[in-house]
Amino acid sequence: MHDLQHTMSRLTMRHLRIVLAITDGGSLVVAARNLCMTQPAITKALQETEALLQVELFSRTNRGVLPTEFGVALAAHARLITAQLHHAAEEIHDLRDGMGGRVVVGTLLSASADLLPRAIAALRKDRPKLVVSIVEGSHDRLLPDLRVGKLDLVVGRLPEHHERDGLHQEPLLMDVSVVVVRPGHPLTTRSDLHLADLAAWDWILPRPETTLRRHIDQAFREEGVEPPPHAVDSVSQLTNRSLVMEADYLAVWPWLVAHREASAGYIAILPVLLKSTLGPIGISTRADSRLPSAAQMLQQSLRKIAGSIDQCPLLPGITGGDSGAVQNSIEARQAWG
Repeated sequence: MHDLQHTMSRLTMRHLRIVLAITDGGSLVVAARNLCMTQPAITKALQETEALLQVELFSRTNRGVLPTEFGVALAAHARLITAQLHHAAEEIHDLRDGMGGRVVVGTLLSASADLLPRAIAALRKDRPKLVVSIVEGSHDRLLPDLRVGKLDLVVGRLPEHHERDGLHQEPLLMDVSVVVVRPGHPLTTRSDLHLADLAAWDWILPRPETTLRRHIDQAFREEGVEPPPHAVDSVSQLTNRSLVMEADYLAVWPWLVAHREASAGYIAILPVLLKSTLGPIGISTRADSRLPSAAQMLQQSLRKIAGSIDQCPLLPGITGGDSGAVQNSIEARQAWG
C-alpha cells in the first residue's frame, strides 16, 4: 500500500500524456514531434515512468516501440483519465458560461434521420452556444470510442448483449427494419410479397459483421430462403440511397429512416415483414462515469423526442415512450402475431 501511494503521488499527467503519445505514434521520435519535445526529454520521461511503476512499458524493435501488456494497460487508463479531465474542464466552462457546452455523440443510422436531429434542434433553442460533434458509424467503431471516452454517448439501435460490457443501456423506442425500393419499382405493384419473391433481385445490405446483417440473414432463413449471396455490402447511406433511387436495388433501412424518405416520395416501402430485425433504439453511455451537464441535457432531450415519435404501424399497440414494450423486445415481437 505504501508503494502504491508513493507511485500515485509521483505519477503525473505529463507521464501519462507521454505514454499515450508513444503508444499512438509508435516511436519516440514521433511522440517527441507531436508533443513539441526533444527525443532525449521523451526518453527520460519514459524511464522515469517505468522506474516509478517498476515495469517495462514498451519493447524496442527495429521498427520502433511496441507497448508491453503493462503499457497497454496504462495507456487504456491514461485515455480515460485525460478524457475525464477534458470533460471536467468543459463542464466548468459550461457552468460558468451558462449557455454553451460541448457534446460528442456517436450515431447509428436508425437515429440519425429523425430522433437525434430533432433532439439537438430542441436543445439548442435553449442553449444556442452548445456545440455538438456527431460521429456516424456502426457499433464496431462507435462502442470502442465510447469506452475510451472519445464519445459522450451513442444513440441508435442498442447493441447485443455480448457487446454491452462496461456500458449502460437506456431503451427509448422500438424500431424495425423494412425493405425499400425506388418509386415505380416493379415490386411496388405486388401486395402479397414474401422474402422468397425478393431473393433474386439485387440487394444492398449492411456489412456481414454487423448486427443488422445477422438479423436480416436470420429473417431470410426463418422463411426457408438463403440470404442474397452477391449483395452490395455498404453502410454508406448516401451511396445506398443513390443506388435505390436510380436503379432496381432493394435495401433494408430502419423504419424511422424509411418512413421519412417515403413520406417525401423518394422511396417506397415493400409490405414484407422482417421480424428478426425488431429491437430497441436507445442511448449507450459508459457505466462507470458521469455524463457532463451538456450531455445530460441532450440525453433528456432525446427522451422527450422519443416519446413523441410515431412507431411503425407493423408494431401494433406500441407507441413512443411505451417503456414496458420497449424494455422487452420479446413481448413486442409477439405483438406481430
